[in-house]
Amino acid sequence: MAEFIKIYEENPNPKEISRVVDVLRKGGLVIYPTDTVYGLGCDITNSRALEKIARIRGIKLAKANFSFICADLSNLSDYVRQIDTPTFKILKRALPGPYTFILPGNTNLPKDFKKKKTVGIRVPDNAIAKALVDGLGNPIVSTSIRDEDDLLEYTTDPELILEKWDNLVDIVIDGGYGDNVASTVVDLSGGEPQIIREGKGDLDIF
Repeated sequence: MAEFIKIYEENPNPKEISRVVDVLRKGGLVIYPTDTVYGLGCDITNSRALEKIARIRGIKLAKANFSFICADLSNLSDYVRQIDTPTFKILKRALPGPYTFILPGNTNLPKDFKKKKTVGIRVPDNAIAKALVDGLGNPIVSTSIRDEDDLLEYTTDPELILEKWDNLVDIVIDGGYGDNVASTVVDLSGGEPQIIREGKGDLDIF
């Protein structure tokens, strides 16, 4: 049974954030709000938790394209090859915000992602997501909560998310209604920005 924890984005309660961070550290799976749709996440350094998410998604971990949720751009150099000034300017302009940027990975990637040439980086404009990553001290690996119903591609109601995911995850955070538009995915691995998926966010900044 998942724990259902109410956290307010305007002022995330440090005690509740610590409870969630403890669960993440122990290899738990957490559903949490972002600035787009709700995400399913775990600690980037925990192989067992990563395997669990891949199993839920029905894919092999080696083939999974999960996003790395970072608190800000300071985590970038941990996992991304040195990027040029124009690319950094785009990131600085767009983040935090509803974008996933595909960037060239470096040799420091956690062992489960060693073979990946590129990684998807997210810095959501959401105080709960930021507090979780800050508390954990490293990124959360994340994938969006999808609905089987095509009309409702992403579940937005935390109580409905709890009903559906109760036996699969350890915590569902109620951070209020989520959005049902996913992030815009932009490939910056080849220099020039390439829009891979149009979602939330202004495309004119590219």
